Parts: sequence; structure tokens; C-alpha cells
Amino acid sequence: MRYTGPTWKKSRRLGISLSGTGKELARRPYAPGQHGPNNRSKLSEYGTQLQEKQKLRLMYGLNERQFRNAFLKAGKIRQGKHGENFMILLETRLDNIVYRLGLATTRAQARQLVNHGHITVDGKRVDIPSYSVKPGQTISLRERSKNLQVVKDSLEANVARLSFVEFDDNKLEGQLIRLPQRDELAPEIDESLVVEFYNQIL
Repeated sequence: MRYTGPTWKKSRRLGISLSGTGKELARRPYAPGQHGPNNRSKLSEYGTQLQEKQKLRLMYGLNERQFRNAFLKAGKIRQGKHGENFMILLETRLDNIVYRLGLATTRAQARQLVNHGHITVDGKRVDIPSYSVKPGQTISLRERSKNLQVVKDSLEANVARLSFVEFDDNKLEGQLIRLPQRDELAPEIDESLVVEFYNQIL
């Protein structure tokens, strides 16, 4: 199942901002627990791999089956490294592109916009968060959704966008203009550990 509990404790335990805002670690950049900053136990090699997998899965908000299936799909791409292809596959999900365009402040919020039918791809309504966006496709809001306060607030709060997406503030639509490169994505993730984890259990 997808994790829907409080993300702040999870973020602190994993040492990564799952919301993407960084607020969880700003005040207490250490794991929760009565011993505070000293509450750190050394992980085994398997434990380190598992933790890295959990970081990435929770960051993108996928349940275990979705995450594993995406990993297997990435392994069928002939060019490039498995781990990098996996990261790009996660990054080009529709819910994530909606987040990257600034239409939502978190990936969870973006997923909700997609699920509720507010988003169109090339003019057609798509309510599947895992839909794989291709370069050149246009992501927009349905006409009746353009006045949503949550979208207005998100766009107002957006400071900058990554260079593989572009957005037209007047039309309230954007595009994935190219596939992202690995160095543009989550530097705090070591995807090779995720590959090692799955290589042991699959």
C-alpha cells in the first residue's frame, strides 16, 4: 500500500525531505526518538540499500508494487544505466510533471489534481497519475479547473522550474521539453543502491 501517514517523522528518519520543501529537516535534521541527534544506529549493507529504496519510493509517493513495476520497466530500456533510467521514468510520471510545472506544491497534491480529473494532456483529460509524459506533450488544466485556489497558491509560491520543463503563465499550460538528465534529479539519492537491492530479491 502507498504510505499515507505523517511524512515529517519519515523524512527525519530517512534524512530526506519527502515533501520537497525541506521544512521537515530545517529545525530537527536528525531521526525522531528520545535520544535526539545521537539516535543513530549503523545499518548493514542490506539495510542501507533498503533505506535508499524507501527514500526514493516515498519521495515519489508510490506503493511497493507500483515502484517495483516501474523498476522492472526501466530495466527493459536498452540504452543507459538501469538506475538512471528508473529515475527518469519516475520523473516523467504525469503527477510529477504537474508538480514540476508548479501547479502543485507537493507531489501528493499533484497526484490529487490528476486523480480528480483537473489535468489534460494534449487537450484530453487524463486521470492516471502514472501516465508517462513524452517530450513535447502539453500539460494543462481543464477550463473549469483554472480558477482552483490551490493551483493559484502553488503558482504564486513557485520560485523556479527545472530546465527540462517550461510553463506559460498566461495559458496556464506547460510542456516537458526534453527528458531530464540524472544530474538534474535528487542528488541525495544513490540509485545504484536501489538497483543492488532489487538485484538481490528479484
